[in-house]
Amino acid sequence: MKSIHLKPGRQKPVFRNHPWIFSSAISEVRGDPEVGETVEVFASDSTWLGFGAFSPHSQIRTRIWSRDPDENIDENFFTNRIASAIQFRKDLFKVNDTTAHREVFAESDGLPGLMIDRYNEVRVVQFLSAGAERWKETILDFLIGRGDCKTIYERSDVDIRELEGLPKVSGLLWGEEPEDLICIEESGIRYYIDIRQGHKTGFYMDQRENRLIFSELLPEGSTVLDCFSYTGAFTIHALQAGAQKVMAIDSSSSVLSIFEKNLSLNTLSKERVDLIQGDVFSELRSLRDQARTFNVIVLDPPKFASTPSQIHRASRAYKDINLLAFKLLKPGGLLFTFSCSGGLSAELFQKIVADASLDAGRKASIIRWMGQAFDHPVLLSFPEGRYLKGLVCKVEDQSS
Repeated sequence: MKSIHLKPGRQKPVFRNHPWIFSSAISEVRGDPEVGETVEVFASDSTWLGFGAFSPHSQIRTRIWSRDPDENIDENFFTNRIASAIQFRKDLFKVNDTTAHREVFAESDGLPGLMIDRYNEVRVVQFLSAGAERWKETILDFLIGRGDCKTIYERSDVDIRELEGLPKVSGLLWGEEPEDLICIEESGIRYYIDIRQGHKTGFYMDQRENRLIFSELLPEGSTVLDCFSYTGAFTIHALQAGAQKVMAIDSSSSVLSIFEKNLSLNTLSKERVDLIQGDVFSELRSLRDQARTFNVIVLDPPKFASTPSQIHRASRAYKDINLLAFKLLKPGGLLFTFSCSGGLSAELFQKIVADASLDAGRKASIIRWMGQAFDHPVLLSFPEGRYLKGLVCKVEDQSS
């Protein structure tokens, strides 16, 4: 079998079950492996370390499949791992109050680069690494063979594919052509989602538990500002929790059209919602200049940093929106602020929010830390899997 050999002292992460091997850690590649081909991994002293998928165009040159020398990376390997991941979610959802969840979460399920999301009888899949792409047909055949869905749709149309030297692709892989909008249910709320053009694979299911926290903490009669609102999940929770008025901002007219449909789907009055199509940064500055204030603000922006090289610029963007949000909060108000940039650590995100509070002249306390939903688990040996960070900050009540 073809192989890669590490530089002296670079084997420690593999021994600790971290799945990534960077190009800078490799001293030699033997056998000219193809894109996504399985290779053996050896330490500098020829100690065998594992099997991995080779990716010649990526800085993450190899992603580990297995550290078991007796495990073959073949059809059975993928079918067993996928079946195990799906069953793991079934065991977690003891009270199944949602028809949408993540079935496979890449490295955290021992399947680097593979994402599978389930919306009713539709599966949406993403092949985000060279290794996952190479085994695409095997994975697809297994999912078809399970006989438990009507549609398998691909959304491998993300920037990370280009870092792997792969083109962006999307479209129907198998089964019935999906409806333009699929109706799902979560925590008693129904949503229309667009799996073809929507963010991620159509819905922010990773925010499931955070939306419930938001509902629990929202004071009745609040005025709410929902930034980067997408199709309205936080707004709908706010309205059902007794918010007096919500202003929701998103840059996409097509997204806001689905937002309106979701309000009607849940028989909620549009009169309590101001939908604003616009750039959130500009709209926040405009609200500041108008001296507008709110009891509760939600900041749930898209990923500002896809690679480590973008962290500095992303930090500036997170600082700007949080600073403006603190200025717009009433005394005693709540800020729900999130980052889904995987390269931005939880510690750095908290520091950015703290600096924003200081620069805004507002004293605030963290009353809750939040993260991704439990069907997006974080492997202890792969902390990078913790991409979603959230804080609930309460601004000091100046009357106290």
